[in-house]
Amino acid sequence: QAQLEESGGGSAQSGGSLRLSCAASGTTARAYCMGWFRQAPGKERDKVAYIYTGSGSTKYADSVKGRFTLSQDSAKNELFLQMDSLEPEDTAIYYCAARFYRGSGYCGTAGDYDYWGQGTQVTVSL
Repeated sequence: QAQLEESGGGSAQSGGSLRLSCAASGTTARAYCMGWFRQAPGKERDKVAYIYTGSGSTKYADSVKGRFTLSQDSAKNELFLQMDSLEPEDTAIYYCAARFYRGSGYCGTAGDYDYWGQGTQVTVSL
């Protein structure tokens, strides 16, 4: 049974940077896709960015394009999110997610993932 663990959350000022990491353990299988989602109080869990681990193809939410960069160490099932030019609107709990089979081939929504981390808080102040 795979487990995901996030690290790297915290507080930053507007315009600052944070880097999130996610490590998968408990499995030797390579994830088909991995992603970051975030959930602000009173809101739904939304896509931030995700990656097809085999091709390295990445997709970003429009709200983070040009500011966030997703990368991976596919051999280790590790995922990273470099967050630059942070804005107060980025404040949320950030969750790492993974799916270990191809299925529909689409990984763009929270419902497409089987495994989730516990979440890490990101707070951006003015």
